[in-house]
Amino acid sequence: MKFGFYTLGCKVNQYETQAMEQLLAAKGHEICDFHGPCDAYIINTCSVTAVADKKNRAVIRRCRRENPHAVIAVCGCYPQHAAEALENLGIDVLGGSAEREQFLQQVLDTLQTRQKAKVLDQALKRRSFEILPAGGLEGRTRAMLKVQDGCVNFCSYCIIPYTRGPVRSAPIDLAVEQARVLAEQGYKEIVVTGIEIASWGVDLPGKPLLTALLEAVCTAVPDLRVRLGSLEPRIVTETFCESLRKLPNICPQFHLSMQSGCDTVLARMKRKYDTARYLQSVQLLNRYFPGCAVTTDMIVAFPGETEEEFAASLEFIQKCAFADMHIFPYSRRPGTPADKMPGQLNNAVKEARSKAAIAVAEEMSRTYRQSLVNTRVQVLFEEKDGTYYTGHTPNYIKVYVPGEDLHNVILPVTVTGLHNDGVMGRLDNRV
Repeated sequence: MKFGFYTLGCKVNQYETQAMEQLLAAKGHEICDFHGPCDAYIINTCSVTAVADKKNRAVIRRCRRENPHAVIAVCGCYPQHAAEALENLGIDVLGGSAEREQFLQQVLDTLQTRQKAKVLDQALKRRSFEILPAGGLEGRTRAMLKVQDGCVNFCSYCIIPYTRGPVRSAPIDLAVEQARVLAEQGYKEIVVTGIEIASWGVDLPGKPLLTALLEAVCTAVPDLRVRLGSLEPRIVTETFCESLRKLPNICPQFHLSMQSGCDTVLARMKRKYDTARYLQSVQLLNRYFPGCAVTTDMIVAFPGETEEEFAASLEFIQKCAFADMHIFPYSRRPGTPADKMPGQLNNAVKEARSKAAIAVAEEMSRTYRQSLVNTRVQVLFEEKDGTYYTGHTPNYIKVYVPGEDLHNVILPVTVTGLHNDGVMGRLDNRV
């Protein structure tokens, strides 16, 4: 049978799609282009915002319209909390954000019987970490290693705790085993990911810290770069930084979840830190990892955000001097407290504030990238881009160099200037 996959959303979704591809391939099935002819199409959805839900529905409708006789299967966070919204979209198999092997078996059964089915559980009752194969089927350079699932932060704008359930952690020995397999498969970099990896270990015996997992993984694959997924700022302490500094293959790029640079907005968001604590985390990282890239996300036009609060956020992000930022206008998410908050702002305000924040973020990015000019960096090369080959430095700056046949090698490059969204480089003499 031929299967096509379409993935929306976060790195965890990408990881889980790759795992499903492997599970089907192991059974002898063929993974094909989603836009080509297939027997079944599997759409792995995101539901972080109402905009994401709209994208999910558009992909599903288009897939059904273009493939009227194929089996259409949908899984992920969207059906986990809004299955009824999908009933009239011509879906054959409906799954959630867990039990992937059972979901895939149901897809295979439906291909034979043509009977529609649901494979859904109650996310809030989950207690065990779902073990899935790491890595992918293609010749990628960077692999994701999922070590955690679930979240109990219950931020006022977020539906994810309801779609993913409580925190479940991968045991250290499982993470180490999967990391070694990825190394054997030829990957040069691992991204340690999860829904909220700072909470890794809270459900395991003895409540080990994330640093224990990272030490074990880094030691097991000393020749691989190990990059961290998004971190809650509260995890960044002196002890955390001291532990990570001892690991030479940890990438000096840290994505610290922020969402707002104003204390009153953070309080309405139900975030568990203020700007003083956040800035302390940024300063610790810069002190222990000089030249590191600190990146973040920011939501603008949150309900009730005043001009003064927005101005405070802009001032704060400049204090942090981020290397890169993702800016999002607030999107209402039915089922969350923020959806019912007073002071919902219109699209014109959202657009204006997004543009203003993006302008500040782009200037900070240019400043950070400019600091790399005339320095020597190690680049993991990934793909051809026109006349250039592109890759990333350990601090995740995109590098363009003239070259051929550089896929999945790490080579020294001298940065010569800025270019597009990254920097231009000169390949040093190859050994």
